[in-house]
Amino acid sequence: MMRFHYQSHCYQHLRREAIFGLLLLLSPVLLPCFFTPFAHASSSTFSEWNAPKPRHLSLLRSALERESSNGEQSDLWSPLADQGWRPFLESANALSLPQKSEGYLQVFLDGGLNQQRMGICDAVAVAKILNATLVIPHLEVNPVWQDSSSFTDIFDVDHFIDVLKDDVSIVKELPDEFSWSTREYYATATRATRIKRAPVHASINWYLEYVLPVLQSYGIAAISPFSHRLSFDNTPSEIQQLRCKVNFKALVFVPHIRALGDAIVHRLRYPPGESEAVGSNYLRETADQYLKQKPHKFVVVHLRFDKDMAAHSACDFGGGKAEKLALAKYRQTIWGGRVLNSQFTDEELRSQGRCPLTPEEIGLLLAALGFDNSTRLYLASHKVYGGEARISTLRELFPLMENKKSLASSEERVHIKGKASLLAAVDYYVGMHSDIFVSASPGNMHNALVGHRTFENKKTIRPNMALLGQLFLNKNITWSEFRQAVAEGHQNRLGQLRLRKPRQSLYTYPAPDCMCRA
Repeated sequence: MMRFHYQSHCYQHLRREAIFGLLLLLSPVLLPCFFTPFAHASSSTFSEWNAPKPRHLSLLRSALERESSNGEQSDLWSPLADQGWRPFLESANALSLPQKSEGYLQVFLDGGLNQQRMGICDAVAVAKILNATLVIPHLEVNPVWQDSSSFTDIFDVDHFIDVLKDDVSIVKELPDEFSWSTREYYATATRATRIKRAPVHASINWYLEYVLPVLQSYGIAAISPFSHRLSFDNTPSEIQQLRCKVNFKALVFVPHIRALGDAIVHRLRYPPGESEAVGSNYLRETADQYLKQKPHKFVVVHLRFDKDMAAHSACDFGGGKAEKLALAKYRQTIWGGRVLNSQFTDEELRSQGRCPLTPEEIGLLLAALGFDNSTRLYLASHKVYGGEARISTLRELFPLMENKKSLASSEERVHIKGKASLLAAVDYYVGMHSDIFVSASPGNMHNALVGHRTFENKKTIRPNMALLGQLFLNKNITWSEFRQAVAEGHQNRLGQLRLRKPRQSLYTYPAPDCMCRA
């Protein structure tokens, strides 16, 4: 009896523990209000959990009460005047394609979409220099974006090969005899066919001295890493123009990205609500519907304000101690704490223009330039650090702000969902079709679109980062003073063509290498 009583007592005790454990597991579901803050307290969302307050409240209040005259609007939206420069790529075909190739060239490209885009242009140029057959470049998985999209997932490969057929021999895959030359092959050991130490901005002579012998000996050469590995200086005009031909003519996005981009642009030009009001016959042809509408103009704002950018800048964005700790931890994890900006104070960084503009600050810039709250904005960005709480002030200033999710259904976005490179490709496409483009911080997307829009003479606002940093540090500045300083500081930053200087990127400044005076 005592043994039975002991077993029964143990059973009841174990049963109570099991029930308690079950309740503990279910408690986040049953009592979500007690657990939500902790569930969202990851380093990527600390600033959203501790929603940052506006940092420039006085300016924000004045901006919300602003008015813009029709004169300001017409000046802002007017296209760029003819600056006397035209695209010129004719000499890209000056060097004929030799009948015999020296071998196959492989490149492995890291970075995001636009860094890889520039790498592709350089790869074509290097293949031309070496008289090599280029294998369609391999795009590495970015450790931040975690996107495994390939070249053919993003770019129209047949168009790419066809446009360049008279310049460089290009193949989609290696022949069977070289099928062993894979990323995995080079990751396991030192290989004679891999060029591992290509210098940043290497000269043409370097490739002829170190890569050409590998091609001639083995019939193949693989360069990894290959980002920013070809100089912009002391390079023949034929090679420079070939790089531009790749960038501005050969690299076209796949059809489904172009179709989605066209749909988004169309909905920005002709807002759906107004389209439906044209008539009750919804089956009427769209061309007939939109004859009665005047197309709207819109601005694309590239808001590079993800966790990666915020952490790497080492700036203070007003999210409090939690945000500072989260970003410091991220810097330690990704870069081992070795970030150049970390040695400067926030005030020093801002006065030097080294802090990306927050959504609030890019909104104040646009408002100071004269854009009113009827302006249609398209927000081109990946994940904004701090989420909607961070964007709310920009939305207050510009309530007609849209993005991919608001303009395209989940069915339309199914092919790009969760794929950072494809999402960026859609934003790039919309950015190229906008009336005005502005970026909140310098970076690869900014540089790529500034160059591409310069090539096509389209208006682009380039924020004066140093000026804005100093203005935002002045807590006593009035809206009138701020607006005047912004207007004066951006008179020559609204799309005026700038000639490339030594060591500057051809992809940001295509003139005079790829453009000529009319």
